[in-house]
Amino acid sequence: MKFILLYRDYCSLCKMMLEQLKQLQTQYAFDIEIQDIDSDNPLLPQDDELVPVLLDENYHEICHWHFNENQFLNILNARRNTD
Repeated sequence: MKFILLYRDYCSLCKMMLEQLKQLQTQYAFDIEIQDIDSDNPLLPQDDELVPVLLDENYHEICHWHFNENQFLNILNARRNTD
């Protein structure tokens, strides 16, 4: 299972969300794909003001600005139950 994090290097909220994801990654098996929103990203116009944005592998938004652990775990568990 993969999640996509739209990220900026100089963004403190981005770093915080990534750290929270990495902590959960040690407990649950999932991949994190980090996409730099400023490097010619086609998602830039719609997500520029929302960074960081956490997406599922189908590019559906899970949360933005602040990590929503409950929502993330609900999605993670739902996907595991369908596999």
